[in-house]
Amino acid sequence: MKEIELKYGCNPNQKPARILMEEGELPLTVLNGKPGYINFLDALNSWQLVKELKEALGVPAAASFKHVSPTSAAIGRKLPDKLKKACFVDDIEGLDDSPLACAYARARGTDRMCSFGDWIALSDTCDLVTAQLIAREVSDGVIAPGYTSEALELLKTKKKGNYCIVQIDKDYRPQKMERKQVFGITFEQLRNDALITKDMLDNIVTDNKTLPEDKKEDLIVALITLKYTQSNSVCYAFDGQAIGVGAGQQSRIHCTRLAGTKADTWFLRQADKVLALPFKEDLSRPERDNAIDGYINGNEEDVCADGVWQRFFTGQPEPFTKEEQKAYIATVTDVSVASDAFFPFDDNIVRASLSGVKYVAQPGGSIRDDVVIERCNKLSMTMCFVGLRLFHH
Repeated sequence: MKEIELKYGCNPNQKPARILMEEGELPLTVLNGKPGYINFLDALNSWQLVKELKEALGVPAAASFKHVSPTSAAIGRKLPDKLKKACFVDDIEGLDDSPLACAYARARGTDRMCSFGDWIALSDTCDLVTAQLIAREVSDGVIAPGYTSEALELLKTKKKGNYCIVQIDKDYRPQKMERKQVFGITFEQLRNDALITKDMLDNIVTDNKTLPEDKKEDLIVALITLKYTQSNSVCYAFDGQAIGVGAGQQSRIHCTRLAGTKADTWFLRQADKVLALPFKEDLSRPERDNAIDGYINGNEEDVCADGVWQRFFTGQPEPFTKEEQKAYIATVTDVSVASDAFFPFDDNIVRASLSGVKYVAQPGGSIRDDVVIERCNKLSMTMCFVGLRLFHH
């Protein structure tokens, strides 16, 4: 197949629309549903991310994508018990036996509000356990190099049989040059096929040279995630997953703050006070996610207040005060952070340190590199200059 006609483009008024190959056949097959324009943008970007993670670290990987940026990406490490509960996957039998399912549980569970209605990418053949995780979440579709018969049968029942399932040729390699049009003008550039490897982390510019192997993997996860995140972008990572992604901000400090707030929320979701919230049994998963976010971050209404808590809980919970949250986050350490371009000021390092960051990867090249390095030294951080900018638009 050389092309697929689409219902419309980014918006319903943008039609006709299609995806097509100028040469050769499309490297993908729609097994179920009717993916749209944005679905395919998410699918092709997210597939590249998980494919590169698998190649770089040798472990199955998964990503949760929304509006052409990842909410999270992760490799297939087993989940600690508290994280299983925080991700609502502690009831899944056989989870520990499927690295791919562990990867998706981590990716989907990182930022559950932003992952609502996500597009999923899997680096390996989708197995039944992974399909069981996907089946009960609100999601638009999935792309993978294959599906077991049991997994495919289950996924086809989702969204009244209309769930989008795409299979991609894992051996497909695109042309070196890529093009796109903006306002009738064609842009052409060499595809960003730069490989992100552990060797890139050898240029440690701080006094602290400590960089354990598992932290190298976290920095690789963060860097590859950034490669497919709309710029400017900053990514926090911990235990093999992206735990906070700040995308598409005009100021780097705003990226760092946004990603840091998401990382903090991820840690706070695993606090005993949050895990013990007395949810009503008939509460939907999205409603539970919203309630947890409101409990931690305040948001539009106080979910602990009289007249409000009754909608979510069987009993009125004690508030999770800002002082308690600050004390909890103060115990967090060994977090990694990466940036798609250099940190122009040391305020980014200060903000990252408040979320437990000890390891930093960035391109380097700012006229204030010395100031940023000095701040890292004062905070006993390890920072690498990778020498590669990762802008993505």
